[in-house]
Amino acid sequence: QKNNLPAWFKGECYTHGDAVRNKFSGEEYDLTAEELSMYDFIIGSQMVMEMMPHSVTPEAIKDFQKGLDWFRRKNSKAYMVLLD
Repeated sequence: QKNNLPAWFKGECYTHGDAVRNKFSGEEYDLTAEELSMYDFIIGSQMVMEMMPHSVTPEAIKDFQKGLDWFRRKNSKAYMVLLD
């Protein structure tokens, strides 16, 4: 179920949201199912890029940036707390 996620999104689509905590500041934000799906995609992409930079493709970088842009537009307050 993709709900309100963009057509390019190939990550896991959750059916329930949850609270996410910023590991640096400790601030927490409640995310919808779609926001949590995108958040996990962004964090997972970031981990792959950091741990295996040689395997990162231009398409992966583009999708990562599109994910950040989508999240910023959908929930700018959560973006500022969790991803900025």
